[in-house]
Amino acid sequence: MPGPPHLEQHFSGSRLMRDVVIGMADGLTVPFALAAGLTGAVNSTTIVVTAGLAEVAAGAIAMGMGGYLAAKGDAEHYAAERAREEREVAEKPDAEAAEVEKVFSEYGLSAEEVAPVVRAFRARPADWVEFMMRYELGLEKPDPRQALLSACTIGGAYIVGGLVPLGPYFFSMTAHGALKVSAAVTLVALALFGAVKGRLTTGRALRGAVQTTAIGSLAAAAAFALARLCSGVAPA
Repeated sequence: MPGPPHLEQHFSGSRLMRDVVIGMADGLTVPFALAAGLTGAVNSTTIVVTAGLAEVAAGAIAMGMGGYLAAKGDAEHYAAERAREEREVAEKPDAEAAEVEKVFSEYGLSAEEVAPVVRAFRARPADWVEFMMRYELGLEKPDPRQALLSACTIGGAYIVGGLVPLGPYFFSMTAHGALKVSAAVTLVALALFGAVKGRLTTGRALRGAVQTTAIGSLAAAAAFALARLCSGVAPA
């Protein structure tokens, strides 16, 4: 009687997760540090909110544009490498065959064992090119929609993250009072975000939570201390 089927669970949304991590991590950290720094210099929630929203808007656009250009660059790199492989398969088939043997030799296969594969590839040049792109160069064909998707994901995640530390300043009369709530809320958000990221990527939720919380805390503390030092504002 056959046993239960073997089910493997792998996290497949690596690019989406990467974009969310990039946007959310900066969105939580940078506006939090900015708000803390401004609070160290002034006690006006209006100034903090105005500057914070301006930073979130500018940061989301800049981060989104960066993601868009990076994805476009990946697509252009893939297209250039594929064109080169197509030329080499057509013009230098023997050299490409040797590269196929080299790839398989890393898995312990001999030239004799690889020979039937090489013959099959010679009859199917398109599949040969695809093989070389994946296993020689380690490149996967990019989604043509990826550039826009990355831009929207990173920018959106930045906005969501940035509104977390700014939220308390909308409802507090004093910046120093809002900072205490903002710090608590943001540190919890950083810990939760880091735990989810760590669980999905490495399986280490606690490690991810500690890393993101520590980075966010250091950034905010440095900004607050520097602003207070430069402005000479007495503690409230």
